[in-house]
Formats: sequence, C-alpha cells, structure tokens
Amino acid sequence: MSDLRVEPARSAVELGASRKDYDRGSLEVSDLDPDPIRQFALWFEAARSGGVPEPEAMTLATATSEGRPSARMVLLRGFDQRGFVFFTNYESRKGIELNLNPYAALVFYWHALERQVRIEGSVARTSEAESDAYFQSRPPGSRLGAWASDQSRVLPDRSVLEEKMRRLEAQYPEGRIPRPPRWGGYRVWPDVIEFWQGRPSRLHDRFRYRRDPAQTGRWIIERLSP
Repeated sequence: MSDLRVEPARSAVELGASRKDYDRGSLEVSDLDPDPIRQFALWFEAARSGGVPEPEAMTLATATSEGRPSARMVLLRGFDQRGFVFFTNYESRKGIELNLNPYAALVFYWHALERQVRIEGSVARTSEAESDAYFQSRPPGSRLGAWASDQSRVLPDRSVLEEKMRRLEAQYPEGRIPRPPRWGGYRVWPDVIEFWQGRPSRLHDRFRYRRDPAQTGRWIIERLSP
C-alpha cells in the first residue's frame, strides 16, 4: 500500500490586527431631523458633495419565503416620502424573492464620512409610468442590455449574450427602444431607518427611527448601543 501524503493544514487569513479607529464626527439626537427621509437627504448630499464615489450605491438584501437571504449591490435611483427606488429585472433572483417575500433591507456605507444608513421595510413595484420614464432616461446600450440579459439565469457562453446584443442593435437602429415587460422599478417603504456614525473605541453613535404604530406619520427616535 502506498503512503498517503497529507497536506499541511493551511492557516486561516488573520485579519484581527487590521484595525481603524473612527474619529470623523459624532451624532447627537439634537443633530437629527425629526423626519428620517429629510435626515437621509442631508447625509446623502454630504456624501455626494464630500466626494464619496457613487454615494447612491447600496446593498440590497432580500430573502426567499423560507428566509434564506441573499444580498447584492444596486443603485438608488430616487427617494422621497414614499420610499427608496431602484430598478431591475423582475425575473432576476431578487425579483423572484421580492415577489414571494416583499420585504427588503438596504445598507449605505460612506467610508470617507464614517457613516452608515440601514433601511428596512416592505417593497412594492413602482407604477408602469415611473418605470417607463426611468427606462427611457438610460443610455441606449443599457436599454438594449435589459432586453439581452436573462438576469440570474445560467449563461453557457458570453458569445450568446453578445450575439443577442448584435441582433437587438439591428432591430432598434434608431435607439427607440421600449421597456421590456420583465423590467421595472421597486420602492422600499421604510418602517425602520438607522443612522450610524463611527466613533473611537467602537463606541459608535447609532440612532434608529421607527414608525409609531399608534400615530400615522410619526417617527420614534431611539439611541442604540453600539
């Protein structure tokens, strides 16, 4: 019988020594607007004017009906008192999960400002008119890409995707490209929004807004332990 060679166990990557203290600012309840949407607008503008790359980039977390989660980066495309809007393929993994379990969580992290915003709430599709308007604002290549991509489906080879794009370019040479029925917007209607400001020694400032169940339109603000 030949000797079996046992490979030495590979040590895990150690990251415990990689540390950063946060000291860019602080957050007090007196700093906060009573309305979290207005507070988000203030922080979002600070991120945009502060040179944060793509401040609209956010993590979108969804889950199956059994509670198995998945997350990915998407782009915020609008927000107001009705909620936070993004667009995607309705038949993608996130679209399927939102159809079965219409709740989601969003996370914004603006490293340069040492700030994070977490949002949780129910999700509904935007109107067809909103989806049409945003779709027509996209560059022609992006509009064609929405038709070409069967998002989240197995793709045997990239050449298949590129050939679909060539056919679509020939089909729509003038750039008048309609919105695919499987593509459109979602709006996250928040019931919880948390603002996080990094502080030294991991004693971060965290404030959570949650809707008052006893009074429509009112938000309760609570400081959370870091």
